[in-house]
Amino acid sequence: MTRRARRAIDRRTCLTALGAAPLGLLWPQAVRAQFQREPVSWPAGRAPVLDAVDVQGRRWNAAALQGKAVVLNFWATWCAPCKEEMPTLQTLHDLADPQLVVLAVNVREPAPRVARYMQSAGLSMPVLLDPDGAMAKAWGVKVYPSTLLIDTRGRPRERVTGAVDWTGGDAQRWIAALR
Repeated sequence: MTRRARRAIDRRTCLTALGAAPLGLLWPQAVRAQFQREPVSWPAGRAPVLDAVDVQGRRWNAAALQGKAVVLNFWATWCAPCKEEMPTLQTLHDLADPQLVVLAVNVREPAPRVARYMQSAGLSMPVLLDPDGAMAKAWGVKVYPSTLLIDTRGRPRERVTGAVDWTGGDAQRWIAALR
Protein backbone atom coordinates (compact mmCIF):
# COMPACT_ATOMS: atom_id res chain seq x y z
CA MET A 1 0.00 0.00 0.00
CA THR A 2 1.36 3.40 -0.90
CA ARG A 3 2.02 6.20 1.55
CA ARG A 4 -0.73 8.26 -0.08
CA ALA A 5 -3.26 5.43 0.36
CA ARG A 6 -2.33 5.04 4.02
CA ARG A 7 -2.82 8.77 4.63
CA ALA A 8 -6.20 8.64 2.89
CA ILE A 9 -7.33 5.74 5.08
CA ASP A 10 -6.14 7.56 8.19
CA ARG A 11 -7.95 10.77 7.14
CA ARG A 12 -11.19 8.92 6.36
CA THR A 13 -11.00 7.00 9.63
CA CYS A 14 -10.42 10.17 11.66
CA LEU A 15 -13.18 12.09 9.85
CA THR A 16 -15.67 9.26 10.25
CA ALA A 17 -14.94 8.86 13.95
CA LEU A 18 -15.17 12.61 14.56
CA GLY A 19 -18.28 13.05 12.44
CA ALA A 20 -20.15 10.06 13.86
CA ALA A 21 -20.34 11.30 17.44
CA PRO A 22 -22.63 14.28 16.81
CA LEU A 23 -24.88 12.14 14.65
CA GLY A 24 -25.33 9.62 17.45
CA LEU A 25 -24.39 6.70 15.22
CA LEU A 26 -23.30 3.42 16.71
CA TRP A 27 -19.55 2.86 16.45
CA PRO A 28 -19.56 -0.29 14.29
CA GLN A 29 -21.93 1.32 11.81
CA ALA A 30 -19.88 4.50 11.67
CA VAL A 31 -16.55 2.87 10.86
CA ARG A 32 -17.50 -0.49 9.38
CA ALA A 33 -15.75 0.11 6.03
CA GLN A 34 -12.86 2.17 7.38
CA PHE A 35 -10.20 -0.50 7.59
CA GLN A 36 -7.97 -2.29 5.15
CA ARG A 37 -6.42 -5.76 5.42
CA GLU A 38 -3.26 -6.84 3.70
CA PRO A 39 -0.94 -9.85 3.98
CA VAL A 40 2.47 -9.14 5.47
CA SER A 41 5.90 -10.60 4.90
CA TRP A 42 9.46 -9.67 5.74
CA PRO A 43 12.70 -10.38 3.87
CA ALA A 44 13.98 -13.88 4.51
CA GLY A 45 10.75 -14.63 6.39
CA ARG A 46 12.08 -13.04 9.58
CA ALA A 47 9.54 -10.86 11.31
CA PRO A 48 10.69 -8.08 13.64
CA VAL A 49 11.51 -9.01 17.21
CA LEU A 50 8.72 -8.58 19.71
CA ASP A 51 10.37 -7.64 22.99
CA ALA A 52 8.81 -4.91 25.13
CA VAL A 53 7.69 -4.07 28.64
CA ASP A 54 4.08 -3.31 29.50
CA VAL A 55 2.78 -0.53 31.75
CA GLN A 56 2.90 -2.87 34.76
CA GLY A 57 6.57 -3.74 34.09
CA ARG A 58 6.03 -7.24 32.66
CA ARG A 59 8.30 -8.20 29.74
CA TRP A 60 6.64 -9.64 26.64
CA ASN A 61 8.69 -11.52 24.05
CA ALA A 62 8.49 -14.42 21.62
CA ALA A 63 9.13 -16.97 24.36
CA ALA A 64 6.16 -15.69 26.41
CA LEU A 65 3.92 -15.92 23.33
CA GLN A 66 5.06 -19.28 21.96
CA GLY A 67 2.16 -21.37 20.66
CA LYS A 68 -0.37 -18.53 20.94
CA ALA A 69 -2.12 -16.43 18.34
CA VAL A 70 -1.44 -12.73 18.89
CA VAL A 71 -3.45 -9.61 18.09
CA LEU A 72 -0.78 -6.86 18.19
CA ASN A 73 -2.44 -3.43 18.07
CA PHE A 74 -0.46 -0.17 17.67
CA TRP A 75 -2.22 2.94 18.99
CA ALA A 76 -1.89 6.32 20.73
CA THR A 77 -4.09 8.24 23.16
CA TRP A 78 -4.37 11.20 20.76
CA CYS A 79 -5.81 8.97 18.02
CA ALA A 80 -9.64 9.12 17.98
CA PRO A 81 -10.12 5.91 15.91
CA CYS A 82 -7.71 4.11 18.27
CA LYS A 83 -9.78 5.13 21.27
CA GLU A 84 -12.98 4.13 19.47
CA GLU A 85 -11.79 0.56 18.87
CA MET A 86 -10.11 0.11 22.27
CA PRO A 87 -13.27 -1.15 24.09
CA THR A 88 -13.66 -3.95 21.51
CA LEU A 89 -10.00 -4.93 21.97
CA GLN A 90 -10.59 -5.02 25.74
CA THR A 91 -13.64 -7.24 25.23
CA LEU A 92 -11.63 -9.52 22.93
CA HIS A 93 -8.96 -9.75 25.64
CA ASP A 94 -11.54 -10.46 28.34
CA LEU A 95 -13.23 -13.23 26.34
CA ALA A 96 -10.12 -14.74 24.75
CA ASP A 97 -9.26 -18.36 25.25
CA PRO A 98 -5.77 -19.21 26.58
CA GLN A 99 -4.47 -19.64 23.01
CA LEU A 100 -5.03 -15.95 22.12
CA VAL A 101 -3.13 -12.95 23.43
CA VAL A 102 -4.26 -9.37 22.82
CA LEU A 103 -1.45 -6.82 23.14
CA ALA A 104 -1.85 -3.09 22.63
CA VAL A 105 1.35 -1.16 21.87
CA ASN A 106 1.26 2.51 22.77
CA VAL A 107 3.57 4.49 20.50
CA ARG A 108 5.63 7.53 21.53
CA GLU A 109 3.87 8.51 24.73
CA PRO A 110 5.11 8.62 28.34
CA ALA A 111 4.12 5.76 30.62
CA PRO A 112 2.23 7.97 33.13
CA ARG A 113 -0.03 9.33 30.36
CA VAL A 114 -0.71 5.79 29.12
CA ALA A 115 -1.46 4.56 32.65
CA ARG A 116 -3.89 7.47 33.25
CA TYR A 117 -5.67 6.72 29.98
CA MET A 118 -5.90 3.00 30.80
CA GLN A 119 -7.43 3.78 34.18
CA SER A 120 -9.94 6.30 32.81
CA ALA A 121 -10.96 3.93 29.97
CA GLY A 122 -11.15 0.85 32.22
CA LEU A 123 -8.47 -1.06 30.28
CA SER A 124 -6.87 -4.10 31.89
CA MET A 125 -5.32 -5.76 28.82
CA PRO A 126 -1.53 -5.64 28.51
CA VAL A 127 -0.36 -2.33 27.05
CA LEU A 128 3.25 -2.39 25.87
CA LEU A 129 5.28 0.80 25.75
CA ASP A 130 7.12 1.97 22.62
CA PRO A 131 8.36 5.36 23.83
CA ASP A 132 10.66 6.10 20.89
CA GLY A 133 8.55 4.45 18.17
CA ALA A 134 11.25 1.90 17.31
CA MET A 135 8.91 -1.07 17.61
CA ALA A 136 6.25 0.57 15.43
CA LYS A 137 8.88 1.39 12.83
CA ALA A 138 10.27 -2.17 12.86
CA TRP A 139 6.75 -3.56 12.34
CA GLY A 140 6.10 -1.12 9.48
CA VAL A 141 3.35 0.82 11.28
CA LYS A 142 2.59 4.20 9.74
CA VAL A 143 -1.17 4.51 10.31
CA TYR A 144 -2.94 4.39 13.67
CA PRO A 145 -4.54 2.18 14.62
CA SER A 146 -2.71 -0.68 12.95
CA THR A 147 -3.01 -4.28 14.05
CA LEU A 148 -0.84 -7.24 13.14
CA LEU A 149 -2.34 -10.71 13.33
CA ILE A 150 0.27 -13.29 14.29
CA ASP A 151 -0.36 -17.03 14.06
CA THR A 152 0.46 -19.69 16.67
CA ARG A 153 3.85 -20.32 15.01
CA GLY A 154 4.84 -16.69 15.56
CA ARG A 155 4.40 -15.69 11.90
CA PRO A 156 2.71 -12.36 11.18
CA ARG A 157 -0.04 -13.09 8.65
CA GLU A 158 -1.96 -9.84 8.13
CA ARG A 159 -1.92 -6.14 8.88
CA VAL A 160 -5.21 -4.35 9.49
CA THR A 161 -5.08 -0.56 9.25
CA GLY A 162 -7.90 1.57 10.57
CA ALA A 163 -10.50 1.02 13.27
CA VAL A 164 -12.13 -2.41 13.61
CA ASP A 165 -14.85 -3.88 15.79
CA TRP A 166 -12.76 -6.75 17.22
CA THR A 167 -15.87 -8.44 18.61
CA GLY A 168 -17.53 -8.62 15.18
CA GLY A 169 -17.86 -11.61 12.90
CA ASP A 170 -15.18 -10.55 10.40
CA ALA A 171 -12.56 -10.09 13.11
CA GLN A 172 -13.52 -13.39 14.73
CA ARG A 173 -12.95 -15.19 11.41
CA TRP A 174 -9.54 -13.53 10.96
CA ILE A 175 -8.51 -14.59 14.46
CA ALA A 176 -9.80 -18.17 14.01
CA ALA A 177 -7.60 -18.47 10.91
CA LEU A 178 -4.49 -17.81 13.05
CA ARG A 179 -4.87 -21.07 14.99
